[in-house]
Amino acid sequence: MVSQSDILKKVRKIEIKTRGLSSEIFAGKYHSAFKGRGMSFSEVREYKLGDDVRDIDWNVTARSRSPHIKVFEEERELTLMLVVDVSGSRLFGTRNMHKQELAAEMAAVLAFSAEKNGDKIGCLLFSDKVELFIPPKKGRNHILHIIRQLLEFEPTGNGTDIGGALRFITGAIKKHTTMFLISDMMDVDVAQGTARFEEALKVVTSKHDVVALRLYDHRDEELPDVGVMEMLDSESGKRVWVDTGSAAVRNAYRTYYKKMSFIAEGTLMRYNVDSVAVATDDDYVKSLIGLFKKRK
Repeated sequence: MVSQSDILKKVRKIEIKTRGLSSEIFAGKYHSAFKGRGMSFSEVREYKLGDDVRDIDWNVTARSRSPHIKVFEEERELTLMLVVDVSGSRLFGTRNMHKQELAAEMAAVLAFSAEKNGDKIGCLLFSDKVELFIPPKKGRNHILHIIRQLLEFEPTGNGTDIGGALRFITGAIKKHTTMFLISDMMDVDVAQGTARFEEALKVVTSKHDVVALRLYDHRDEELPDVGVMEMLDSESGKRVWVDTGSAAVRNAYRTYYKKMSFIAEGTLMRYNVDSVAVATDDDYVKSLIGLFKKRK
């Protein structure tokens, strides 16, 4: 059992690391990569040659007896939702960190970047059910609360239901939102060649701006040749003995993961969801910068 003091130390460590990254690297790129909600009225001024006649304010024009137009400016304030997978596979990681730690750091960088832009930040944690919903708010303490939940929250479910999480967001958040889906995206049916969350993704992308951060570990892709070993499926709880010394077994494992990734990535592309795959030993800074540049 991790003590509260250890959790607070981890939260503080992540804050120090990710605040610096968001300040030095992401603030400007975040601003240009994610657009505002729309246009809001700013002022009325006299019409000038070349102005769009559709912007004429006819009431002011009638009173002043000279043409005036409405001037609009972009509303920069966004709502950023972090939709994070906390299923059993979050604790898997054989390199620098577990998927849970990687998710927490990436979420923190995004949250502090959003804070610099004056945006609200919310969070949804999900497994095979919605585990925790934190409504969007502003402020450092709110972000630290989110980071703490990402590190210490103990879900009641072990499975993954991305579709359920997306349907919850569709119902709970009415205004246009930029949503980061942070998951290993293993919620697919390889036999059928479909992603179980496709219908929910179709609906949510019609209302919100969705970005996917697909987390993985290199052992998800490839089994090591270490002979016979017991393996545990962290989501189903099923244990099996596997002969990793068999080239056929390792090849089947590799092929299965490739098919699963292909299905997930293809589904995201079909609904114009920008995405990036990040390994537990990757430089996620580089991955996020590349994603932000792609969105400009």
